[in-house]
Amino acid sequence: MRASRLISLVLLLQSRETMTAAELARELEVSERTVYRDVLALSAAGVPVYADRGRAGGYRLLGGYRTRLTGLTRDEAEVLFLAGLPGPAGDMGLADAVAGAELKVLAALPPSLRDAPARTGQRFHLDVPGWFRQSEPPAWLTELARAVWRDRVVELRYRRGEREVTRTVQPYGLVLKSGVWYLVGRVGDGYRTYRVDRVVGVEVGGATFDRDEGFDLGAYWREQAEAFLRDMLRAEVSVRLSPAGLRALRHLADAPFVYDEAVGAAEGPDGQGRMVLRLPVESVAVAYAQLLSLGPEVEVLDPPELRERFAEAARRAAALYLEPDPATSAGLGTAAPAVSGNR
Repeated sequence: MRASRLISLVLLLQSRETMTAAELARELEVSERTVYRDVLALSAAGVPVYADRGRAGGYRLLGGYRTRLTGLTRDEAEVLFLAGLPGPAGDMGLADAVAGAELKVLAALPPSLRDAPARTGQRFHLDVPGWFRQSEPPAWLTELARAVWRDRVVELRYRRGEREVTRTVQPYGLVLKSGVWYLVGRVGDGYRTYRVDRVVGVEVGGATFDRDEGFDLGAYWREQAEAFLRDMLRAEVSVRLSPAGLRALRHLADAPFVYDEAVGAAEGPDGQGRMVLRLPVESVAVAYAQLLSLGPEVEVLDPPELRERFAEAARRAAALYLEPDPATSAGLGTAAPAVSGNR
């Protein structure tokens, strides 16, 4: 445990140059006293860790000092190659860079761990595109990826419906969602999201922009994705669900928050074990298509037009099973044996 922490401390100093004891303690989730002891242990082992005093001081490594990756465990070495994402990296024109980085990591590993890429490739494959989607990357993805890396301002020509618009964008990041690439960029004082396959032209200028270091791409995307889903849910239905229907509903809900919020706001089960939920839905038609798969495990209470559609579907289904079997009616079925009386 301590050996792993000491390696992490050295790698932190390699990547960030100078860190205070408090910063190291937060990163390593230990006390500052433990950091002091670890630094002394590293110094005793010959690792050139020095302390700079003063307001801007902290711990640092002697300039040029680098450690090889001999401290990696097998799990850590294998997960490095799992995280390579060769498909998306290739789409962005970075396949050579990924391959080069993997070779350098591989060369730094001890012989006992050099089978890590082969073991990972045999066991895991990331298939990013969604079903029934083209796997070809969008035409302008490579240019946008370069602009993102270099913080270059771009003139973006974008297809919006039947018209084309032009925007000056500071490209902050790219997101791959279910096989679809999105560009997140700053336009004026706010951030916008663009589907890359709707971009019809990109001009990368010589101007750069100062990135807002407080911007969190992952947090922004999660907020935008939830806001998009909530905006889609413009209708509401009331349903009564059996325990089995309630379990199945979790997999039908358009987003996790739909199920969680509906169940959280509902009262407990009634005498038959059923619960009444109010669900936000995209439309009555979409709700019909989704909830119909629950069959008798759901009863629609509201709105009236949806309840009537379910009632009609139930009548039609019942008619199929209550009518005589066509094969039997045509005399094609097997006749039931006659029952004789008492002898």
